[in-house]
Amino acid sequence: MKIAYVVPGPMKREEISRRQLLLQKWASPGVTVEIIDVAAGPASVESMYEEYLGIPEAAKVIYRLDQEDYAAVVLGCAGDPGLDALREITQNVLVIGPREAGMNMAAMLGHRFSVLTVTDSRIPRGHELALIAGLRSKLVHVRALNIPVLELAQNRSAALEKLVQIGQEEVEHHHADCLVLGCMSMGFLNVAEEMTVRLGIPVMNPVRTALKTAEALVMCGLHHSKKGYAYPPKLSSGKAKSLDDLLHKRTSP
Repeated sequence: MKIAYVVPGPMKREEISRRQLLLQKWASPGVTVEIIDVAAGPASVESMYEEYLGIPEAAKVIYRLDQEDYAAVVLGCAGDPGLDALREITQNVLVIGPREAGMNMAAMLGHRFSVLTVTDSRIPRGHELALIAGLRSKLVHVRALNIPVLELAQNRSAALEKLVQIGQEEVEHHHADCLVLGCMSMGFLNVAEEMTVRLGIPVMNPVRTALKTAEALVMCGLHHSKKGYAYPPKLSSGKAKSLDDLLHKRTSP
């Protein structure tokens, strides 16, 4: 089974190598995971505008992967950018949104979960994603560390302590019984297991939950409903031959 992890922005080669090792370590035997970053996109996602910036290039990559031998794609951003659209333009490959996967897993493991995200600017999106997933009633809070994405890995221990501190507040004062890490860079800190031990509740690593969701759905022979995520009519009818053909450009003043 081949799974692609698609980053909606360019990433340094050394960071890709570090993440590749973790993904392959977490993958099941017989599963190969490949990281693919796009040529142009945000350096990190801390706003809706940056989230939207990464979608067009990621869509082109995933549209191409759909015609190759990949079984699934995991989005490399826990804001699930463009998830509905990406599922529409694929006919063969699964597209997994890490936040959706993490929240659904938390909903199975407890009654009330909180999401820990990077900055205050991402809190509204956290509430929106829970609403879209049909899990708003189980969401306690979306809390922010207020550590920029690109600074998380610079001091792993400081990030871990802040995560544990906020997580403890959610457990003790707001009765959350599960936590969801709301950023893939948090997931690649590889702190969820330690947080689970220290807090005494399940903590969802969005990288691992997305990867395992992809593996499970492929093994079950399941795919997104094309009634729910219909292939774009212009592509299915042949009026458009590619994604580029869907973009109409003015040819005269």
